[in-house]
Amino acid sequence: MVDNKKIVVKFGGSSLADHERLLKAVVSVVNEAKKGAKIAVVVSAMGKTTDVLMTTAKNTSNGKLEKHDLDDILSMGERTSVRIFSAALKSNGANSCYFDPIDSNWPIITDASFQNANPLRKECEKNIKECILPIVEKGTIPVIAGFLGKTKDGKVTTLGRGGSDTTAFILAEALGADQVVLVTDADGIMSGDPKIISNPQRLKEIDVNTLVGLADSGAKFIHSKALKYKPKNIDVKVISNVHGDLSREGTLIKGALASELDAEIAHPTPVAEITVIGNGISANPQVITEMVEKVKENSMLLGMSMNTNSIILYVPQEKNIDALFNQIHKITVSNKETIAMAVKKDLVFLKTSGVGLEETHGIIGRISEDLRVNGINISGILTITSSILLFVDWNEKEKALKLIKNSLKTR
Repeated sequence: MVDNKKIVVKFGGSSLADHERLLKAVVSVVNEAKKGAKIAVVVSAMGKTTDVLMTTAKNTSNGKLEKHDLDDILSMGERTSVRIFSAALKSNGANSCYFDPIDSNWPIITDASFQNANPLRKECEKNIKECILPIVEKGTIPVIAGFLGKTKDGKVTTLGRGGSDTTAFILAEALGADQVVLVTDADGIMSGDPKIISNPQRLKEIDVNTLVGLADSGAKFIHSKALKYKPKNIDVKVISNVHGDLSREGTLIKGALASELDAEIAHPTPVAEITVIGNGISANPQVITEMVEKVKENSMLLGMSMNTNSIILYVPQEKNIDALFNQIHKITVSNKETIAMAVKKDLVFLKTSGVGLEETHGIIGRISEDLRVNGINISGILTITSSILLFVDWNEKEKALKLIKNSLKTR
């Protein structure tokens, strides 16, 4: 017996693409419920339904389709899925009901940002606890349309990319679930995109802060907007739909992301910038390896950037830093691709991060401009998914940090 374990299960469109897959999904839920699990199900539109609705609507509207009308049309995919899935559960011996945005007890309330709506978390939590939790606790399986929301005045919205995952995460947190199971067409989170890499490996476990770096890549694991809603203390398991078994091993996603953009001093002591210039440095990986290994022997590497003819290393400015400078210089003069090096000391390492950073248009420009007009020069800037790394003069650290924080508030 599972002993009343509470699970939120989300089935993506590929897991419901035809009647065989849909039945396999239904049976997997019924079997888990028979073990004693209390389950809530979130479903996407079947197969490519949303794409078909989108294309048809746009191609017949002469480009004049209102966003709220399009959301209402797109919602039909999920609204059909809940009806079929719930009916199939009942046909297979389970107690079930479904939730549709037109219902008065619909749980997911959002703002009016049609096509990319944001859930109003307090309203969602209240509705879920009042309308869905009692159903789950008495053993009935509610089927909720993923990807969809409703404004306070009753208009249907869609949540944008990763919307069904977002629905599942919000449900899980409000229900106090033990686990979220995301059923997909992959074995879990893979070490590479199976469409590109011939033999990717399934990761047994990954922290959400690591996963967010992959979230918006071509691999399309889970969208970063959805990861923003992942509950901190509820593990998420990603499994394949092939086996029809919710207890199968997959990839466990642990932890939670900071939901708000913020800036911090990322290293407590001054940082040095080592710049090596040359011709065709990137053509000789051995030179780069030598430099990085030398840094690791003496200290730690805080950041690195490079192009064809230069490499920049950011390292903590420790007591033995001059020895490291001389060692890097020795490598520089002993290789034909490298010509000379320069050093800049007394920098501060500032990190701006948070979910949605990559969707905040113009944020780098705004930060850069705010620093410029206040007389602070940026020595280096590195960007990765959901993070901006900045290096400025150490003596300006407090002023720069305050300016960056203010820039984030005015987004």
